[in-house]
Amino acid sequence: MKPITLTDDNFEVEVTNSDKPVLVDFWAAWCGPCRMIAPIVEELAVEYDGKAKIGKVDVDENQQIAIKFGVRSIPTLLIFKDGKLKDTIIGAVPKSQIVAKLIAAL
Repeated sequence: MKPITLTDDNFEVEVTNSDKPVLVDFWAAWCGPCRMIAPIVEELAVEYDGKAKIGKVDVDENQQIAIKFGVRSIPTLLIFKDGKLKDTIIGAVPKSQIVAKLIAAL
C-alpha cells in the first residue's frame, strides 16, 4: 500500500469525508527534509493500511490546500479525524513521534 496522492480536487473526498483518521504529508520535490521523512510516510502507509489513510500533497502542484491549512514550512504533517484537523507536526521528526500522534487519533 502506497500513500494516496492528494490534490486540491480530491482532498475533500479522501480526507474530509474519510471514515478513518488521515495523515497528510505536505511536501515538495526540492525539499531535503521532506525526502528524509518520505520513507517513514511510505512505511506508515503499509503499517496502518485499513486503520488509517496516509496521503501526500505536493505543495507546488496543490497550493490551495496548503493555503487553506496555513502550511508555511514543509514538511508539515497534518492528522485529521472525522474531517477535522486534530494534530500538526512541522519538520522532519523521528518516526516514533509521528506514530504517537497517529495512534492518538485512532
